This record gives sequence, structure tokens and C-alpha cells, in this order.
Amino acid sequence: MPSQLRAIHPTALVDPKAELDSSVSVGPYAVIGRHVRIGRGTQIGAHCVVEGHTSLGADNRIFQFASIGAAPQDKKYAGEPTRLEIGDGNTIREFVTINTGTVQDAGVTRLGDDNWIMAYVHIAHDCQLGSHIILANAATLGGHVHLGDWVFVGGLTGIHQFVRVGAHAMTGFQTRLAQDVPPFVTAGGNPAEAQSINAEGLRRRGFAPERIALVKQMYRLLYRKGLTLEAARQQIDALCGEVAEADADIALMQDFLSTATRGIVR
Repeated sequence: MPSQLRAIHPTALVDPKAELDSSVSVGPYAVIGRHVRIGRGTQIGAHCVVEGHTSLGADNRIFQFASIGAAPQDKKYAGEPTRLEIGDGNTIREFVTINTGTVQDAGVTRLGDDNWIMAYVHIAHDCQLGSHIILANAATLGGHVHLGDWVFVGGLTGIHQFVRVGAHAMTGFQTRLAQDVPPFVTAGGNPAEAQSINAEGLRRRGFAPERIALVKQMYRLLYRKGLTLEAARQQIDALCGEVAEADADIALMQDFLSTATRGIVR
């Protein structure tokens, strides 16, 4: 352990080959493995375990008792050097578990920046999370789940493996999600059903009223007009140009729908 790491508690176990910035702090009884890299200003709480081929960026805060970078809970895993990559400015609360990837996928689990991961959340192998996401208490993500930017996942929500949730979407409390949720959509229930758009979230992010109105139009075409998915996509495409700043939202929706493999919540 390099001598300049003055914020490491004497009871912490830090492998000499781990790479920690000199500004990193490590709490009592934490364990840091040999293949771990931790960036500037990141705080590791008491009794945390950070292991595996794990990299943490700058200014993350990992609260006590979290398990970061453990082997995937997959019987096919045979000890391959798969990875976990976490960006900057994330908050990861107590008893969160985040696993590395598997060679059956890209071999890496990823989290972007400025995510808020509440207590008891599980993020399984090969999940790909964007930035500015909130996962409320005890949300559970199966393997290979993809979450876009600004997604909110309600407490005690369970997301089936391989499900994708589009940017700005939201799930309600105790949602059981086995199909994809398109961007901007709020889904809830057991099993999940589409309920509305995430209008309040869009307002908080500075979406203009005209832009939100166009998102509502896309929602009505998908869910309220009795159209097939292909017919709805054609009519969504026809909305291009109506609200200039919303053309990117239309493109986001179309890209998501064109690659949906599990079907979308209806």
C-alpha cells in the first residue's frame, strides 16, 4: 500500500497491487482486491468489499457493507477475468451488490455517471446502466439488463434478465417487469403495464411544454389508438418536424422500438 494513501483506515485490507488515487478514502475493515482501480476523491465505506477486475472513477461514494465486483451469480462462470466499470459521481448505498460480467455477453458490467443506487439494490452480471439513474431500495436487476439515462426504477421492482428500459422511463413501486419499457414511459403493476409518460420527470429536466406534448402524442400512438406496433412507428415517424427540439426524442423512440426483442409493455 503506497505511503501517500493517508485516508486508509489501519484495519482496512488493501492489496498492494490495487491502484488507488492518493485522495481515495477507505473505511474500517473494508477489503480492496488486487485488480481494483479507484479514482480521485472516491470514498469506500466501512466493511465494503471491492474485488474482481473493477474500476471506479472519480468522486464516487460507496456506503458501508456494499459488495462491488464480486463474481457473477451464473453457473456458467468459470473464473474468467470479466470486469465491472463504474464512472464518476455515483452514490451506492448500504448492502448494494454489483457483479462483474460474463464471457457469454460483453464480459463487462457498466454504470455511467451520477447514478443514485439505494440500499439493497442488486445489479447482476452484464447489466449496462447509463447516467443519472435512480434505483430505489431493493430494486433487483437480472443479468444483461440495459437501463438508459435518467431512468427511475421504483422500490422492490424486479427486472427480468435481458430487459431494456429506455431513457427517461420510470417503473412504479413493486413492478414486475418482463418486457421492454420504451423511452419516456411509466410502467407499473404485476405484471407491468404502461400507465402514462413520465411527465414530471421530463419537466424537472427542462423539457418545454411543446416537447412534452409531442412525447404524449407518441405515447397515444403506441398505446391508445389500437395500432399495431409497425403502424404506430410509421405514425410516430410522421411527427418529425412538428417540434424541432423533439426530433431527437422521436429518433430515440424509433431506435429503441426497432431493436426491441422481448416485446414492449402494453
